[in-house]
Amino acid sequence: MALRADWLPALTAFESAARHQNFAHAAEELHLTASAVSHHVRKLESRLGVALFQRHARGVALTADGRKLADAAGSALADVDGVLRSLRSGREDHDRIRFTTLHSLTYTWLTPRLPEFTQAHPNLRLSIDTEVALTRFDEPGPDFGIRHGPGHWPGLTAHFLMDEGLLPVVSPNFPGIDQIREPADVARQPLISDHSRQGWHDWFRAAGVHGAKFDERLTYTDSTGAMNAAVFGMGIALARSRIVTPYLESGRLQRLPVPTVKARWGYYVVYPSHRRLRAAAQTFVDWLLALPKD
Repeated sequence: MALRADWLPALTAFESAARHQNFAHAAEELHLTASAVSHHVRKLESRLGVALFQRHARGVALTADGRKLADAAGSALADVDGVLRSLRSGREDHDRIRFTTLHSLTYTWLTPRLPEFTQAHPNLRLSIDTEVALTRFDEPGPDFGIRHGPGHWPGLTAHFLMDEGLLPVVSPNFPGIDQIREPADVARQPLISDHSRQGWHDWFRAAGVHGAKFDERLTYTDSTGAMNAAVFGMGIALARSRIVTPYLESGRLQRLPVPTVKARWGYYVVYPSHRRLRAAAQTFVDWLLALPKD
């Protein structure tokens, strides 16, 4: 059976719905309505004479025939997408890697490691976006992102990068620092927080301090702001282990003799599941994932 051009919209809608296991998410990705995606899928099922999805109250699931077609369609569309992207890109774009990540992670963890990559790959160029809002991977958006979270996002492939811990830190010149020996002592001090997914409530609970009343004197949107406030002696900051390392190594901050709590979320490299990374971006991701994490 020759593949006619009028099959492509239906195959595209089916591939997205199969990847998301959800017509609404596919519709959002393709800028269609959920009913339009459903129409494309039913049209494809009618032409093929097979059921591609099992419909139920909670959503849809692929049939055996649907899984077979989804594997082939996903691979084929990814190949076409990769070729189209390479043809659209000029030489500068071919060598440029665009990615999005957190400002705090870039400032304290990534940037100190970048000289190794740039020396090994002097022909590649990096564009790093550290805006707070999550970036959509539309054209001409980033190749990939480094996200902090649970490790699964609809429509995205996620590769685990590293985990982290939560630990209280303070300036070596903080008044009464020698009297802070237990988690309960921390609760009696002025505290600094940021907008991370876990905060002081989580740390006190994990450290065995229940029902503690504490004073969050300062709150920052970004972890680097909280770290700098602690450097200037304004209180105790709840630090993320990946972010605080250069502050500890330089002596600007020191950890307190209390537990480090393993965080519920980690860092992941993510990119659209339907799209293969360009060669330049794949080179950087491979380097990133191979970095020592300790």
